[in-house]
Amino acid sequence: MANVIKLRKGLNINLKGKAAAQVSAVQPSKVYGLVPDGFYGMKPKVVVKEGDEVKAGDALFVNKLHPEMKFVSPVAGKVTLVERGDRRKVLSVQVEAAANQEYVDFGKKDANSLTGDQVKTALLESGLFAFFIQRPYAVVANPDDTPKGIYISAFSDMPLAADFESVVLKGQEANFQTGITALSKIAKVSLGVKPGSKLENTKDAVVTIFDGKCPAGNVGVQINHVAPINKGEVAWTIGAEEVIFIGRLFNEGKVNLTRTIAVAGSEIKNPEYKTVIVGAKVADIVANNVATDKKVRLIDGNPLTGMKTCADAFLLAHSTEITAIPEGDEADELFGWISPRLNEYSVSRSYFTWLQPSSKEYVLDARVKGGHRHMIFSGEYDSVFPMDIYPEQLVKAIIAGDIDRMEALGIYEVAPEDFAVAEFVDSSKVELQRIVREGLDMLRKENE
Repeated sequence: MANVIKLRKGLNINLKGKAAAQVSAVQPSKVYGLVPDGFYGMKPKVVVKEGDEVKAGDALFVNKLHPEMKFVSPVAGKVTLVERGDRRKVLSVQVEAAANQEYVDFGKKDANSLTGDQVKTALLESGLFAFFIQRPYAVVANPDDTPKGIYISAFSDMPLAADFESVVLKGQEANFQTGITALSKIAKVSLGVKPGSKLENTKDAVVTIFDGKCPAGNVGVQINHVAPINKGEVAWTIGAEEVIFIGRLFNEGKVNLTRTIAVAGSEIKNPEYKTVIVGAKVADIVANNVATDKKVRLIDGNPLTGMKTCADAFLLAHSTEITAIPEGDEADELFGWISPRLNEYSVSRSYFTWLQPSSKEYVLDARVKGGHRHMIFSGEYDSVFPMDIYPEQLVKAIIAGDIDRMEALGIYEVAPEDFAVAEFVDSSKVELQRIVREGLDMLRKENE
C-alpha cells in the first residue's frame, strides 16, 4: 500500500475557466518550431540548414555542453527558418510540415530486457533525454550524472492545470507503464499521486500519495518530503506526460511528441482539452476561441508559473496547458481596493468574498496591483510553502548573494515554480520566482 503524506500548508486558487473533460484535435499547423528556451540550461548548436528535409525524430540542434544530447524535430518536413535574435541567439528552428509524416525508426524495444545504459542511450539518440530536468539548479539534466532517483508527479494542482489522470492519460496507460519501467532501469523511480488515484498500483515505481493544497503537486515539494537533496547529490525529474513519450518510443519505435493539453482560462470561450504536437503554433491551438471584447494575456502554462506568449509563438516542449486571462490594462476601479467587493479574490480577507463557498470561481487579471515595496517578513510565504525550508530567509540570502547561506537554507532542493504560490500571496509584490532563478544560476556558475 502506498505511503500517504499529508501537507498542511498551501493554497488552492479556484479560477474560472477550467477545461471541460472533452478532447478535440487541433488543425495541424503549417509550420512547427522547436524553441531552445523551452529547455532551460542548455546551449544549442544547430545541426541543420534551411532547406534541409527532416523526419520526425531527426536532430535539429544539440547541446554544445553535451553533443550527444539531441533535440529533435516534432514533425517531418522542410527546415524553413533558423530564427536568431540578439548576439545570434537561437530563438527557434522552424519546420514546414510535410503532407505525409515520416518518422525515424529507432526500433521497438522490450523495456524489461534493457539495462540502464541501454535505456539512456536510446533516450539520447531519440532526443527524449532532453525532457529530464535535474535538481539542483532546475536545468536540463547532465547525462554523465548518476541520479539518486527519478521523480515524477502524476498530478498538478496549480490553477487551471490539466488533469493528467482523468483526461491526459486515457488511452495511454500502456505507454505510461512502459515509460516507468524503462526509467526504473536507470534509477529508482518515485511517483507522486493524489488521493484516490488509480496509479497507486503502478509497477516498477515507489508510489506516494500527497494529500494537501497547492503546490502539493509540485515535484520539488514531493522530493522534499520523500528524499531531500543534499549538497553533491543529483535527482532527475520528468513530467508525467513525457513518460508517455518514452513509452511510445519503446512500444512503437518512433518519437511521437503528440500530447493532450488544457486550453483554459476565463477568456477562453470553450475551455477544453486539445490534442497537439509539441511546437505547434499557439494561434492554431486557440483559433477562434479567445474573447475579443477585452485585452487578453495568453500564457504558455498555468497563470502562476507559465510564460507570457502570443499567437505567433510556438508551444514550448514542457507545456501542458495554454491559458488566457484578462490583461487588466483597461480596468477602471472606483475607490480601488477600499471598495467592499464581492467578486474579488483576497487571501488576506480584504474583501468579503472569504464568506463565499470554496467552490466559487474567480476571474483574476494579469495586473500586479502594486508598485515596488520593501519585503515584509510576516510569515506570508511560510503559510503556503509546504517544504521543510525557510522561504523568506532563503530569498533574502539570494538577494544578498550569500552563497554559503543559500546552501545552508536549502537552495539545492528548490525550483522557481515552488515559490509560485508564495509569490501570489506576497503583499510586497516581490518577484520571487525570478529571484530564485537568479539564485540557482548564480550557484550553478559558482560550482562549475
